Amino acid sequence: MRRIKSKWTRPETLVHNYLKGRKIRHKMHPNVRGNPDILLKDTNVAIFIDGCFWHGCPIHFRMPKSNAKFWRKKIENNVMRDVRNTEALMDMGYKVVRIWEHQLSSASLRGVVVRLLDIS
Repeated sequence: MRRIKSKWTRPETLVHNYLKGRKIRHKMHPNVRGNPDILLKDTNVAIFIDGCFWHGCPIHFRMPKSNAKFWRKKIENNVMRDVRNTEALMDMGYKVVRIWEHQLSSASLRGVVVRLLDIS
């Protein structure tokens, strides 16, 4: 698991390049509680890009057959932490957006970013 990146993953890079190309001000990996992946500075929108496996996507997540007890606990803890972080950021006045990794296909990336800008 040491090789699993936590920052600058392919989905994060896709969104970053899209925002940067359209000159939308944002901060990657800001030092804010909950560690959002992206922060839209002008509108106080915190964006999390959740991997389908690590965050238990209801569409794509499949429990591994080996060591299932470990993985079940690991994923459940990740989901509970996501809920706590979302609530804490909302209490601090941020709008929180969670994007699943599978929503960032090349065809739907523009729609996701349009949705982000509508929220702000």
